[in-house]
Amino acid sequence: MAEAYIIDALRTPVGRRGKALSQVHPLDLAAFPLAELVQRNNIDSDQYDEIILGCIDQVGPQAMDIARNAWLAAGLSELVPGTTVERQCGSGQQAVSYAAQAVASGSSDLIIAGGVQSMSSIPLSYSNTAATDFGFPDPYTGSKLWAARYGDQEISQFRGAEMMAQHWGFSREQLEDFAVTSHERALAAQARGYFDREILAMDQLQTDEGPRAVDRGKMASLAPIVHDGRHTAATASQMSDGAAMLLIASEAAVKRYGLKPRARIHHVSARADDPIMMLSAPIRATKYALERTGMAMADMDRIEINEAFASVVLAWQKETGADMSKVNVNGGAIALGHPIGATGARLMTSLLHELERSDTRWGLQTMCEGGGQANVTIIERL
Repeated sequence: MAEAYIIDALRTPVGRRGKALSQVHPLDLAAFPLAELVQRNNIDSDQYDEIILGCIDQVGPQAMDIARNAWLAAGLSELVPGTTVERQCGSGQQAVSYAAQAVASGSSDLIIAGGVQSMSSIPLSYSNTAATDFGFPDPYTGSKLWAARYGDQEISQFRGAEMMAQHWGFSREQLEDFAVTSHERALAAQARGYFDREILAMDQLQTDEGPRAVDRGKMASLAPIVHDGRHTAATASQMSDGAAMLLIASEAAVKRYGLKPRARIHHVSARADDPIMMLSAPIRATKYALERTGMAMADMDRIEINEAFASVVLAWQKETGADMSKVNVNGGAIALGHPIGATGARLMTSLLHELERSDTRWGLQTMCEGGGQANVTIIERL
């Protein structure tokens, strides 16, 4: 198989829901970094094979193939097709995987992959609640075959997070300790300018809005997300707005356009697990990727695992034995935010820049996704 290279990667700041980026149309949110990525790499836009973006809740301003529409809104070639993919929280990472697979197969040479999400415009799980417009309370109820297999039990990420906390025995205090660390790491990274190279300032917002000093007393006073649960809003990811884009190229494109690869995509895959617990699949996905590549967790210099909930990362660490000094070293979604369809591409962008900053070689990225799924990617900095 041919190689797939990461040539460039950038992102918008991550805005808090209802704050700085809340009035930006999702098309503009994606078009802004798209246009910049094309311009600064000096390749005519009609030379690209495709634009692939992750986005969930593809309704309203995010409907009608936002990848294609954002490309056009950016003023780029009408000759380039776009595809919008939806794998829940992993949509942006899956977009990168599809791009890498297309390039490695020899069917494409130049693709921009990434993700976009405006959670200010479209509330979390809007598509789920929209089922009521069609006479169903949610996407599951009413299906005889689903009921025959899973009954009428609640299917939600909130329940899944609590199931994980209970199954692996994490206390509320442990979850809160993890959340505090995420904010502390993110604030330290911001103060040291670690995100500056990857962020394209937008609408006068120059940095991520989420990280903040944590008041432990206030955190302890928060009500649990579910009755008698251990998670609160403070130990869950923040709902956010943002976009991230990566330029993926073949060796032929590298030579043709005189590009300088920054990383090689070494492995992409996805795995699934219990759809009720929902958020445990990164454990299986990570083990599979390491087995498939013949690598070990100790080989990874930096790791990004999405902080959908604190219990997700803690359970994953307990099962994989990952060194937490290498994991989410600049904070995660609990502090930085989680613009769902964009987060997979945001993590990849941050992982690449952190490997370069730390002068290290191997990076692994994984994230939990609705339906009990997980993506995993291993990249090698060049």
